[in-house]
Amino acid sequence: MKKTTIWGIVMRMILAVLLILMVMPLVMLCTNSLMGKREIIETCGAVLSDYGGKAQFRLFPQYPTMRAYVRLLLDSPEYFAAFWNSAVIAGGVVAGQLFTAVLAAWALARYDFPGKAALRFLYMLLLILPFQVTMVSGYLVLDSLKLLDTYLAVILPGIFSALPVFILSRSFAAIPKEVIEAAKIDGAGDFGIFIRIGVPLGRPGIFSVVILSFLEYWNAVEQPLTYLKTESLKPLSLYLPVMVKGEVQTAFAASIITLLPAVLLFFCGQESLEKGIGASGSF
Repeated sequence: MKKTTIWGIVMRMILAVLLILMVMPLVMLCTNSLMGKREIIETCGAVLSDYGGKAQFRLFPQYPTMRAYVRLLLDSPEYFAAFWNSAVIAGGVVAGQLFTAVLAAWALARYDFPGKAALRFLYMLLLILPFQVTMVSGYLVLDSLKLLDTYLAVILPGIFSALPVFILSRSFAAIPKEVIEAAKIDGAGDFGIFIRIGVPLGRPGIFSVVILSFLEYWNAVEQPLTYLKTESLKPLSLYLPVMVKGEVQTAFAASIITLLPAVLLFFCGQESLEKGIGASGSF
């Protein structure tokens, strides 16, 4: 019993240390966003510019100020344009996936048809292919469709991602067959079963797809960097590195505000995310 207690204490200590290490970058981000220019140079100047010296860590700013947030929210129209671009791209991908992935996953989970096993294997293969493998072919296809340097260049490939189908198919497959059969006996058609039974019972998987897809494309770098050339179309993920070259404290404030939509969405749907991922343990 004592060995178990000691081991439990050691594990809690290890987890506490890991938690501190994971939270520390966020704490530094919040602290630096409240610093003035001179204090930023003292703490981060050696890392972010050519001021020399050593980088320092301060848990609290000596002279806290909200000047960076005021400047960002009132004097940086470019930031709001980039914020809108990120919202359009992430929202477009999520909306498209809710249509295509839900229907495809329902078909894979509830219907038998020729080539189903091969299609499953194809989805599994697409899951392990990184963006770099399909980048050139995707670029050529989008160029032939005259979609390069538009929102659709990023949105369309994301709509047909394999990961949402992977997650949702297991959520729909977990619906008991008896429920489907009872609905058919009551006279419900295929579409009625999908809308009234499949979608409500598969809600955890759908919410998990919404959260994961939003987080992925809200922070996407490679796709916008490859397919977008016009500066006014670029999202926050490409705009923030440009801000670091200017006023660093404003860049820290912009990073905090950029995190808020993703963090709020994650905490609102955390339970559904866990259930949806748990249901996708096999495919």
